[in-house]
Amino acid sequence: MLKRAMDTKIKNLEEQTAILQAELSQMSDELYAQQKEIERLRIDIGNLKSKLQNVPTDSGILTADEDVPPPHY
Repeated sequence: MLKRAMDTKIKNLEEQTAILQAELSQMSDELYAQQKEIERLRIDIGNLKSKLQNVPTDSGILTADEDVPPPHY
């Protein structure tokens, strides 16, 4: 009877271990995908920063201080 109880506990532990290993593998795959996505986003941010540095600063839009209302008649 004691052997049967031990066998059942061992079997349960083996099942739990298999489930945890599968979940760990899935989480590892997801973490890897997220790391790749983060790296891609960092590259995109770097590219956008470079593009912004090349944009002319004189956009033709006046600031509030520069925008003078027209004279009234």
